[in-house]
Amino acid sequence: MPGRAPQKTVLIIGGGPAGLAAAYRLGDPHFDVHVLEASPYVGGFSRSFSLWGQTVDLGPHRFFTTNELVQDLWAEVTAGRYTLVNRKTRIFYGGRFFDYPLRPANVLTNLSPRALISCLGSYLFAKLKWHDRTRFKGWVVSRFGERLFDIFFRGYTEKLWGVPCDRIDADWAAQRIRKLSLWEAIKAAVLPRKGTHRTLADVFQYPHGGAGAVYEEMAKRIVQQGGRVQRNSPVRRVLVEPTDSGYRATGVELVDGTRLHADYVVSTMPITELVKGIGVTPPEVKDAAASLRFRNTILVYVDVGVDPIFPDNWLYINSDEVRHGRITNFANWCPTLRNGQANSILCLEFWCFDEDPLWSQSDHELGELAKRELHRLFPLPDSLALVRTHVERLRRSYPVYEVGYRLKLAPIREFVDSIENLSAIGRYGSFKYNNQDHSLLMGILTANLIRYELPKGLWHVNTDEEYQESGLAHLPAKPADLRL
Repeated sequence: MPGRAPQKTVLIIGGGPAGLAAAYRLGDPHFDVHVLEASPYVGGFSRSFSLWGQTVDLGPHRFFTTNELVQDLWAEVTAGRYTLVNRKTRIFYGGRFFDYPLRPANVLTNLSPRALISCLGSYLFAKLKWHDRTRFKGWVVSRFGERLFDIFFRGYTEKLWGVPCDRIDADWAAQRIRKLSLWEAIKAAVLPRKGTHRTLADVFQYPHGGAGAVYEEMAKRIVQQGGRVQRNSPVRRVLVEPTDSGYRATGVELVDGTRLHADYVVSTMPITELVKGIGVTPPEVKDAAASLRFRNTILVYVDVGVDPIFPDNWLYINSDEVRHGRITNFANWCPTLRNGQANSILCLEFWCFDEDPLWSQSDHELGELAKRELHRLFPLPDSLALVRTHVERLRRSYPVYEVGYRLKLAPIREFVDSIENLSAIGRYGSFKYNNQDHSLLMGILTANLIRYELPKGLWHVNTDEEYQESGLAHLPAKPADLRL
C-alpha cells in the first residue's frame, strides 16, 4: 500500500505471560512479531498439562487484577470461558489449620487462651519496639507481632527462599502483602467491605482448561494475526552493535547458531543470563549478575484417589516437620479440570537451589518423600496406596530477594536500559516475583512503548507502589486517544 510505513521486526524471547502479551498487543500489519520459546510449551510457569486423564497446572495459578488493561486482555482472550472460584486457602501450623485470610472465630478455636494472650502481647510489644523494616522479618513483625509472624509467615517463607527471614529484603513483603496488617486483616474479616486487599481477594477467575489455556489461546491468536510462535528455540544471546551514543539491539543468536535480525528485542529470559550473553557487558555488571540467585521448584503430583482430603484450593505448610511448603488440590478448582474422573490429584511444592541434594534426587525418591509427608500431615487410611506420582522440575522459578539484591540489580538495569531497542520484562527478565497480572501488564505496556516509540521504564511494575495507579497506566496520549 503506497505510503505505508515499513514493517518492523520484533523478536520476543520467551512465550510466557509477559512475552505473549507483548506479542499479542503488537499484532497488526505494522509489526512482524516472532516469539522464540525455549521449551515445547507456552505459558511459562502458568502452563497446564494432562495427567492421569485430568488437567493440572504447575502449582496454583489464580488470576486476579484491579488493572483495567490487564482485565480487558484477559476477558478478550478467555471470551467468558472461565469459572469464578471462591478462594479457600489455609495455613497449616502446629497440627492445626488457620484460615487465610484471618478469621477471628477460627483463630479463637485454634489457639488456647494462653496463646491468644501471647499473640496479643507480642503484637502490642511490636508497636512499641523499633524494627528494621528493610528486612522481611522486621516488616512483618512490625505489623503482626513476633508470635503471629511465627504462626503465619516464618516457616513457609524460609522454605521458599532457603535463607533466614532476617536476610530477606522487605521488598517481597511489600509486593506480596502490601498494606496488610493485623488490624486490616481483622477489619476485612468482621466488617462489611466494598472492596478488599489484594492479598485477601475472595474470588478469582479460572479458565476452564486450566491456567495454561489462556496462553495457548493467545499463542494461537498471535499466529492468526500474522505473527510467529516458534517453540523448542532457545536463545543463546542478544546481538548488539555500536551507535554514536552507545549500543543498539539488532537481533538474537539461537543455541543452534541461527541468527535472526530484529528492529526491537524483548527479553523475558533471566536477566542474569541476558547480560552474561551480551558481548559488551562490563565486568562489574557480569559480577553483579553472577551474585543474584534464583530458587528452583520441584512439583510432586500424587494421585490420592476419590477423597479430596481437604476443601482448600491450596494450603500453606508452615511446619518444620515436612520439607514441602504448599499443597494444591486441583479437585477444588474448576470441575472441567477433572474430565469426569473421580480421583483427586494433589501437588506438593518443594524448593531448593541447584546445589541442594534435593534437586538431584530421582523422581522415585521424590515421589516417596511426598507420600511420606502426606501421611505425616493427614489422617489417611492405610489402604490408600498413593501409587501414582509425577515430578516436574522448574529451574530458576523464583528470584531471591536477599538483603542487598537491589544494589546488585541497579547496574544491571542501567546497562540494559542503555541498549537501544532492548527491553527486559516478566518474572525472569525483571528479576521480580510477578503474578500473572504483573507480567501481563509488563507485556501490554511494552507493546505500547514499542508501538509509539516511547521511552523505556517498566522496572516499577509490581513494587510497593500500587502499580495499577502508576504513571505508566496514564501516560500522555500519543495519538490523542491512546490509553496506556
